[in-house]
Amino acid sequence: MVEELLTAAIATGVGVAVYMGAAARVVKQYERGLVFRFGRLREEVRGPGFTTIVPLVERLRKVNMQIVTLPVPAQEGITRDNVTVRVDAVVYFKVVDPASAIVAVEDYRFAVSQMAQTSLRSIIGKSDLDDLLSNREMLNQGLELMIDSPAVGWGVQIDRVEIKDVSLPETMKRSMARQAEADRERRARVINADAELQASHKLAEAAEVMSEQPAALQLRLLHTIVAVAAEKNSTLVLPFPVELLRFLERSAPPPAAAPARKEQAPAGPASEGPGPAEVADAAADALDGAPVPDALGGPADGLMLDAPPPEEEREGLRE
Repeated sequence: MVEELLTAAIATGVGVAVYMGAAARVVKQYERGLVFRFGRLREEVRGPGFTTIVPLVERLRKVNMQIVTLPVPAQEGITRDNVTVRVDAVVYFKVVDPASAIVAVEDYRFAVSQMAQTSLRSIIGKSDLDDLLSNREMLNQGLELMIDSPAVGWGVQIDRVEIKDVSLPETMKRSMARQAEADRERRARVINADAELQASHKLAEAAEVMSEQPAALQLRLLHTIVAVAAEKNSTLVLPFPVELLRFLERSAPPPAAAPARKEQAPAGPASEGPGPAEVADAAADALDGAPVPDALGGPADGLMLDAPPPEEEREGLRE
C-alpha cells in the first residue's frame, strides 16, 4: 500500500514537472508576449518576466521591441535631370503595437523593406542630382514620411531613414570633376584680378609719395638689392630706373665749347707760282657768288659760261 502511494506521488510529481516545463515561458525585457488560444489572440499582452500558458491549448508569440536596423539594397534609377544613379539607404524602425505587427501584416520586416525600396526609387525619380549629393536632409525626411504612412497600420514606427551612398557613372564623375576644376579656376582668376586691382591702387599711392621725395626711389632700389642678394644667387639683375639717369643728367655740368680753328695749307715757292692751296682758295672765291643753275640743268638767264680751253692752250699751260 505504501509503495503504491509512493509510486503515485512520484508519478504525480513527474507529471506536474512535465506540465510546468511545457507551460512555463520567460519573456525578456525587450520583448512582449502575445498569447493565442486555439488560434485566437488574447487581449492581454504578456510583459517581461516569467509567465505560463496552457500547453496544447495556448501558444506564446514573442515580439522584439528593439530598434531594428534594416539596410535597403541599392536601387538604380534616373533622376529628374536624366542622370542614372545607384542609391542605397538604411531604415531604423521599431514595433510599437505588437498585436498589429503580428496580426495586421504577415512579416513586418519584409514589408518595411519592400516599402523602403519602393519609396527610395520614387525619391530618386523626383529629385535632382544636386539634391541627392548636397540636400540629403530634406530627402531623408521625405523618405521617412513615405515609409511611415503605411507602416503606422502595421504597428511599426519609423525612427529614422538615412541615404548612405550615391553611386555615379564614371563619365559623370569625370564631367563633375572638370566642372569643379573650371569653377575653382574661375574663382582663382577672380581672386587674382581683385588682388591685382588692390595692388595697383597701393602702387599708385606709393608712386605719388615717391614722386614727392626722389630719394625714396633710391632707398627702394637699395632695399630690392638687399632682398635679392639674400637668396645667394650667382647672377644679380639690377634694375636701373630711367628717373635716375635723368637725375644724373640734370646734375652733371654742361661741357665747354672748343673754338673752331681753320688750318691753312702751306703755300708753294714763289718761283713755281701759286700752290695748290692758293688755287683751291681762288676757286672757292670764284664760285662764291656764282648763280645757281635752274632745275632743268642749264645755266640761269643772262649767264654765259666760258667754254673750256682747247687742247693746244692746255699743253701750253703745262709747259
